[in-house]
Formats: sequence, C-alpha cells, structure tokens
Amino acid sequence: MNIRLDIAFRDTMGKSGRAIIDAILTGERDPQYLASLAHCRVKKSRTEIADSLQGEWRDELLFELQSCLQFYDAYVAAIKECDRQLEALLTKYIPKNDVSLYISNEPEVKIDKKKKNKLSPGFNVRQLAFAHLKTDLFQIPGVSHNTVLSILCTLGNDICRFKTAKQFASWLRLVPNNKISGGKIISSRTPKSKNTFATCLRQAANSIGNQQNHPLTPFFKRIAYRKGRGAAITATARKLAIIIWNMITKSQSYKGYDYDRTCQKQKNTQIKNIRSRLAKLNLSDDELRNLFQIT
Repeated sequence: MNIRLDIAFRDTMGKSGRAIIDAILTGERDPQYLASLAHCRVKKSRTEIADSLQGEWRDELLFELQSCLQFYDAYVAAIKECDRQLEALLTKYIPKNDVSLYISNEPEVKIDKKKKNKLSPGFNVRQLAFAHLKTDLFQIPGVSHNTVLSILCTLGNDICRFKTAKQFASWLRLVPNNKISGGKIISSRTPKSKNTFATCLRQAANSIGNQQNHPLTPFFKRIAYRKGRGAAITATARKLAIIIWNMITKSQSYKGYDYDRTCQKQKNTQIKNIRSRLAKLNLSDDELRNLFQIT
C-alpha cells in the first residue's frame, strides 16, 4: 500500500497509530482526516503525517493488515491473562506475616516510579517483590519490572542459599572460568549460560551501557574500552547480581555505587605499584628528581 506509518510515529501501535489503523480498517482513506486523529503531543506535523498516509489501498493488503491486527490483539490478551495468573500465584505464596505489605496502598520505601510501557505487568510488581524479598529492588537504577519478576519466578527466597555473593555470581555464569598453569592465567572465558535471570541481568547491563548518567556507566565504558562491549555487559551484570544479593540477604536498601571511591582505590593501587617498581630500580635522589621533574 506504500503507507509509511512508521515514519510518522515511533510506535505504530501507540494511541495515535492505533486510532489511524482502526480508521483505515473501517474504510477511511482521506489522509488529512487520518492525520487529524493523531494526538496533539506527536512531534510530526499534520502535513508530514498526511504525506506518509498516501498510497494505494489494495484489498489483499488491507486484509493482511486486519489479520495482523487480530493476531496482535490476541497476543496482548494472552499476555494480560498471563499477568493475572502470575499475580495470583505470587500473591498466594506471600508469607502470611507479610501479606499486609502487599495489600497496603503505599509501600514502605518511596522511590521514583519506573517508567512503564504498554506491555508492562498490569499488577503492582514493586509491592509484591517487597513482600517476598523484604527489600525494594526498584531502587537500583536500570532494574525494570522484567528483572524483578525474573528473580521472583526463578529464585525467590532461595537466593539466601548462596553463602556469598561470589557464589551467586558464579552460579549465574557471570564469573570468568580462569584456567591457571604455572601461576599464570592462560584462559579466562566466561561459561555460557541459559539462566533466565542471568539473561535479564545482561539485558539490564546492556541498557546501562547506553545511558549517560547511570552510576555504573563509567565502569561499563572502562571495561568496554579494554576488553570490548561483550565483556563489559558480563562485568556490569555481575555488579548488578552482587548488589541484588546483598540487598536481599541483608534486607537492606540500595546504597548506590560510589564510582569516585572506586576510582580513588584504583589510583592508590597504581601508585603502590609504581613505588614498588621504582624501589626495584634503586634510583638515586638525583635520578628520581630528574624523573619527576616537570618540563
């Protein structure tokens, strides 16, 4: 049909796009009228939207459009039904002493609301997770509803079985499998894993790498510069796993990642190494003075 609705709207199944598609399927063909159905907040002008809605209205392609829309609606309805079943099961297994944490209108810890898209769970994941885990994982920047739901469905309170955060990260296959021979590391590949929660952590780490002001973005970029983006995703996912383990096992709030403190620690380590190397050279005072003289 040569209709480019994707040029006019970033989300063709948003409020404006869906209204235009429904109007097309009911027989509307006037581009100006179809453009008038767009929401006032759409960035494209009415003229630009109308230009993208001019084409050939072929019956077979209109039938295909209607069939695809029916499939889309069926999938959305199935997702909503899955959300209802998931909410019922998670509510059923809340510890009896903590049911009030989910029923209450306001959660104990107030944080900024995470942005929800149209396919986000229809129930309050934050309150359910708080009732099960005794901590608010939504305080962690970059952690979304899917990540929290994944840990609830995959692990739940069983995460406390791991004695240390390193054991938890190793179980998720986020720790390099170092092969050492003669005191030297000859291989440090990270084992492959099909763990659902590990996949969610990797997706969260990948999104962190695309952000500008996230606390872990400098760490991500530093690892990506040295070893590539794949290694940076794995390392950042391991950071998130350790943060989540500490929050759940110790029932504590998110303390944040102090990047300045980490940089200072690395700087002190480098200074210590430089001093050790200089001591081995047995340089005289004049040689040291000449070495550090600023020209």
